[in-house]
Amino acid sequence: MAQSTTNRIIPIYTSRGDAEAFLVYPYLYNRLGEWIGWATPQREVYSVMGYFVGALTSDPRIVRKRVDDASKPRQNPPPPPARIATPALVPLAPMMQDLSHSLIDVLSDEPERLHTLDSGDLRPDMD
Repeated sequence: MAQSTTNRIIPIYTSRGDAEAFLVYPYLYNRLGEWIGWATPQREVYSVMGYFVGALTSDPRIVRKRVDDASKPRQNPPPPPARIATPALVPLAPMMQDLSHSLIDVLSDEPERLHTLDSGDLRPDMD
């Protein structure tokens, strides 16, 4: 039973109801099936570089506080997973509560926080 749960592809939606990411626990992928981050058992979401991005809600969405306190230390990323084949059809998004003014929908408002290993502002420079 645990095997099927860990391999299940869960769409992650924006507040508008678009599936912009997919979770195959613990890895997060973009719509092209490229690795963009991971989630912890506490539902914290980190980028491929190990930077805290936000939290996974039960909607499911990725949100973060509008006032970003940089108190979360950088984590060591897990080994990069293989690319996945994303589903062609995705279920409609569930009804979502409005976000309070103190929260930001990361996939809608700050998608650059979740980028692939070969892109992004915070990646190490090539020598």
